[in-house]
Amino acid sequence: MRWPEDAQGWPLTKHSRFVLCRPHRWHVQEAGTGPTLVLIHGAGGATQSWRGLFPRLADSFHVVAVDLPGQGFSQCGARARLGLDGVAEDLGALLAREGWRPAALIGHSAGAAVALRMALTEPVPVLAINPALQNFRGAAGWLFPMLAKVLALNPFSASLFTGTVTRSTVRRLIEGTGSRLGPEGLDLYYRLVRDRGHVDGVLGMMSQWSLEGLLARRDRIGSPVRCLVGLADGAVPPASVRAGVAGLRDVAVEEWDGLGHLMHEEAPDRVADWVRRTMAALPPGTGIA
Repeated sequence: MRWPEDAQGWPLTKHSRFVLCRPHRWHVQEAGTGPTLVLIHGAGGATQSWRGLFPRLADSFHVVAVDLPGQGFSQCGARARLGLDGVAEDLGALLAREGWRPAALIGHSAGAAVALRMALTEPVPVLAINPALQNFRGAAGWLFPMLAKVLALNPFSASLFTGTVTRSTVRRLIEGTGSRLGPEGLDLYYRLVRDRGHVDGVLGMMSQWSLEGLLARRDRIGSPVRCLVGLADGAVPPASVRAGVAGLRDVAVEEWDGLGHLMHEEAPDRVADWVRRTMAALPPGTGIA
């Protein structure tokens, strides 16, 4: 997406700025004071996914939300680094560059996998919302990954998709995740999937995505991992979350009825309360010192 042309009506732009941390130009939103929480969205989303949670947490925390490389307003500077390892390493470099020492990483869906991969390098608590810990399945990536590997090689593929998607398509995709969003939420996702650059970034990420390395080493993650699962999730089956976190040293899973994959958008007040409660219960000194 283009800044400032596409920023009209985008949530929380008063907190937006851009950071050149090679190889990418990152769009970040930052507000609040206190312990630092870094919010990492999932594949296909952007900082707009945190529009409800961000201001609620900024009352008590220093909150940073980022657009992943090539998605939202962040510009990708190295397409070969859109896989899990590359994204985690480059996001870690951004945090170091800005001097952000997170008390926790909060990741949604594929963003939770990024957070866990970062915790392998430098121990930090991870709060995972409907974490996608299987290679893209169901509606979790919005597009079939086998197709993505082919489409990512075709420069016209993103244009073909963005040129055919409709508001009804977006509504069906969201409903397929088990979530119900209002008009604003649906419109923001419609704007994302109509943007060629954003869709191209998602395709690039999906075409390189692999969780085998992370899952093979998950027993090395020593920091606390706390998971929040919506039992109505049609994108990441709750059973896959339980399987994915098995073997972690310090993990707890909380499950809520009636909410889907985008539960943090459906119920930001409840999720903010969960974050506060979870942070208060963490052992002292578990964030990055």
